[in-house]
Amino acid sequence: MILSQGHLLPDSEQEKVIVSLEKEIPLTLMKEPLDREKLIAACDRLSRRAKNGEFDAIAKPLSEMAHLSYEAYLEYASMFSEEGLHKKLALELAGLPFQEEQVGPHLFRRLAPLGVLMHIAAGNVDVLPAYSVIEGLLAGNINILKLPTGDKGLSVKLLSELIKEEPSLAPYVYVFDVPSYEIETLKRLAHFADAVVVWGGDAAVKGARSLAEPNCRLIEWGHKLSFAYVTSSAKDEELHLLARDICVSNQILCSSCQGLYFDDEDETATERFAKRFFAILLEENKAVGKASLGMRAKGALSVYNERLEGKSEIYAQDGVSLILYPDEELRLSFLFRNVWLKKLPSARIIPVLKPYRGYLQSCALLASPEEKKSLVPLLIQAGVNRIVDGNLSLMEEGESHDGRYPLREYTKIVDIRK
Repeated sequence: MILSQGHLLPDSEQEKVIVSLEKEIPLTLMKEPLDREKLIAACDRLSRRAKNGEFDAIAKPLSEMAHLSYEAYLEYASMFSEEGLHKKLALELAGLPFQEEQVGPHLFRRLAPLGVLMHIAAGNVDVLPAYSVIEGLLAGNINILKLPTGDKGLSVKLLSELIKEEPSLAPYVYVFDVPSYEIETLKRLAHFADAVVVWGGDAAVKGARSLAEPNCRLIEWGHKLSFAYVTSSAKDEELHLLARDICVSNQILCSSCQGLYFDDEDETATERFAKRFFAILLEENKAVGKASLGMRAKGALSVYNERLEGKSEIYAQDGVSLILYPDEELRLSFLFRNVWLKKLPSARIIPVLKPYRGYLQSCALLASPEEKKSLVPLLIQAGVNRIVDGNLSLMEEGESHDGRYPLREYTKIVDIRK
């Protein structure tokens, strides 16, 4: 489905809509700036509708397909709330004036949108493409959204309902379901953009670079890796929180824990911790409920192949596993409640993690308060953008994204001399 000027259209109308952008975009840019308060009020109403279950017929099956809990979907829906969006504006654009502000004897300054954003969305959470557009709207931009392959319709539904809540948003939102292999069509859409916003891994970023013209900015939100760093001081309740997060998220988010680094050089101590955490992981797996049969099958196959390699110690039971590796490499796990554990003394944090600086996101730091004083600076210097407790997947209002504020990325400062 295509969304254009507030109307849902069949894919057969795509060519007609793309041709119309040549005329419609300049007309929109000549209008009065987008009213943010009306946008925020509409988002808040939409958030309430989502929380009241209005979109459950789409959201619940999608949550199951994406291996996410329904509670996680509700958390994402809360990001559309009035309180959350006002806080986002205040934090991300603090001190930057939307109206002209005198900063010198003859110098005035104001914040302005980039103009047109083309969003190339990732498919790991279907709410996030819609939220990417909301961020673009908050910054005052026209937004062209390329849906991820295999999109099941939740983002289109949310955005079309948002426009019903506030019809003035209609000329600021276009959604296209264009396959990634239709390069020429994507280049035509990118031609209208002041910036291409790409969500995904290295291949997606590389593809977006080929679409963006030299005068078009590329804003990358790449796939990231997150992990836990644990000392022997970690408490059982902290480890339970981490294990529960692993089970609830099934490790599919950028913020999900892929594995644990243990602050010790002693193999015996590391093996003792491995048994301790695996027991906790089994408890939380039972409490949350087993993963789907498909996920368990994929995990079992990966663990079986790992056993054949015979290079690591494996703890596996009830569809979950912990693999104790002898190396220090940061890597993706087998997902679906299958984690790795590796030794990493604190003196090795920067040498080991710094080469992955472009891929690092979150670290669950489970240690004593005194230990954290020395460990936090090391993790920051290594390139970690977010240091939290065991609840890695919980995104609190006001958090940055990969160490940057999207609204800063989607706006520009204009100086005016009078």
